[in-house]
Parts: sequence; C-alpha cells; structure tokens
Amino acid sequence: MTTARSDRRAALLKVAVAGLCFVLFLAMPSIADKGIVFLAGTVALQIVFGLTWNLMFGQTGLVSFGHASFFAVGGYAYAYVARALPQLHPLVTFTGAGLLCALIATLVGLVALRRSLGVYFAILTLALSQIVYLVISSSAALGREDGFTGIRRPRLPLGWTTFDLAVGNNYYYFLVLCCAVLSGVVWWVTHSSVGRVFRAIQQDPERAAFLGIPVQRYRLLSYAIASGIAGIAGALFGPWLQILTPEVGHWTASARPILYTLLGGVHFFWGPAVGALGFAILEYGTRTLHGISEIVTGAILLAVVLAAPGGILGAISRIVQRLSLRGGAR
Repeated sequence: MTTARSDRRAALLKVAVAGLCFVLFLAMPSIADKGIVFLAGTVALQIVFGLTWNLMFGQTGLVSFGHASFFAVGGYAYAYVARALPQLHPLVTFTGAGLLCALIATLVGLVALRRSLGVYFAILTLALSQIVYLVISSSAALGREDGFTGIRRPRLPLGWTTFDLAVGNNYYYFLVLCCAVLSGVVWWVTHSSVGRVFRAIQQDPERAAFLGIPVQRYRLLSYAIASGIAGIAGALFGPWLQILTPEVGHWTASARPILYTLLGGVHFFWGPAVGALGFAILEYGTRTLHGISEIVTGAILLAVVLAAPGGILGAISRIVQRLSLRGGAR
C-alpha cells in the first residue's frame, strides 16, 4: 500500500514538473529576448529528437548512429512539398513528412534488423545517414551545399479562421504545442502495452522470443515510430530556422540525441529532455569562448558522464534515495 502510494506521488510529481516546464516554454516570449526564444524553440525540438532516440535504445536496445537522417528527410520533405504544393494544409504536410520517414525506416529495418543487430545495425544506420547527407548535398532541387532557403512559416487554416504562423511569436507557440503533443505520443507508447513489450525485449530479448514475442517485429515497430516522430520534428525545424542545410542530416548531428540520453539518463523517460536542456545551457554559457567553447563543453560533459554514469537524473535519484534512507533510519 505504501509502495503504491509513493509510486502515485512520484507519477504526480513527474506530471507536475512536465506541466511546469511546458508553461515556462510558453511564457518564454514574455520573459526573454528573441535570442533566448529562438534557443528555447530549438531545445523543444531537440527534446523530441532525444526522446525518439531513447524510444529505440532505452526500450528495445536498438543503437542508431544515423537518427539525424530522418530528421533531415522530414525537414526537406516538408520544405519541398510546401513550396511545390502550397495549397495543402500544413498539418497534412507535417504529418506526411513523418509518415514518409516511418516508411523509409520500415523498409530499411526490414533488411537491417533481419540481417544484423548491435554494432552492425549501428554501422548500417550510420551509412544510411551518410547516404542521405550525400543525396541532399548533390541535389540541385534541395539546394545542394547552400541549403534549402526561403522556407516560409505557413498559414494554418482552422475552419472558421486562419492562424498566420509568420506573425510575431505565433510559430513559436505552435512549435512548443506540437513538441508537447509529440512528447506525449512518445510517453503514451512507452507506457502502453506495446511499451511493456519493448521493455521486455530490452531486458532479455532471448527470453522474450522464448515466450512467443516477435522480437524483430517489435524492434521494427519502435524504429518506425521513433523515425516518424523524428521526421515530424525535422519538418517543424525547417520553418523555425527558415533554412535547411545538409548538416542537419550529417552523422555528427546523430550524436546529439545519444549525448542527450547519456547526459540525462538512459533509464528515465525524461532523461533526454534533461540532457538537451543541460547541453543547451552549456553551449549558451560557453558561446563567448571563441576557439575553445567545444573543448570546454566536451570536458564538462565528459566529467558529468564519468561522475554520474546513470546520468543527471540517475545521480539525483541516488541522492534522494540516500536522503530517504537516512530519514527512515532516524
């Protein structure tokens, strides 16, 4: 009874903290300058990006070194279709970009997951990322190395009225709301019956297969869902930045969600979110250290990872447990 009550309190606390963070993101245009607002919008997208990577790794044990390829495909697909077919509803275009990424992930996964796992799957996804990068860099329709420019923030028809996302901070609010919805989708998948199967596979895939769970099918499902949501995040990123360059799909961009997850905590749902926030704070705090900002950021991140192998949330969890044990001993 006491355990159930404490679990309920912990769940309510997590919901309260998530709600508070959402309110803070919404309040950002009122309390910060435009530079911080732009950073906040980018962080919101990076949070979704990190959560989708951990949906694969933390739930089914899939290690992808090419997750940014779907972020890039979603972004470029939205930008190209929005320019070629401006009459399409923006929500249809955003959703279509995500479905395209999910389809590509399914086709790739049908081959890759059947033939290889572990480090081999990681290398295959890295190769996919480089293929996407080279295709974008050499495509005249996508702007080659100069990037896809002039991505407009759309007008959003809502039946009785039209919401112009290009006016003021409208697109920022739309972006934060979409990121909250996408994070909620990831949370729902993680805590649903499908998520329980995912965790069983991550803990012991051989035992899960022995119990009759189609391990490869569920791994493919997690890969497709994570890639599709990452594609929608990439589609949202295009109008936010108003330009896309091939670097968004480079393998170095795929290292970011891995870093967010390790920094925040692999075993915590909001670990990638905490990692993304921490990484953004470090980058912003060292922005004036020209030439050595990357070294300083890397050294701090390395120190945190070595000092707290379970991530920031893991370290906080251990401190709370120790304090509760001391309180109980008294």
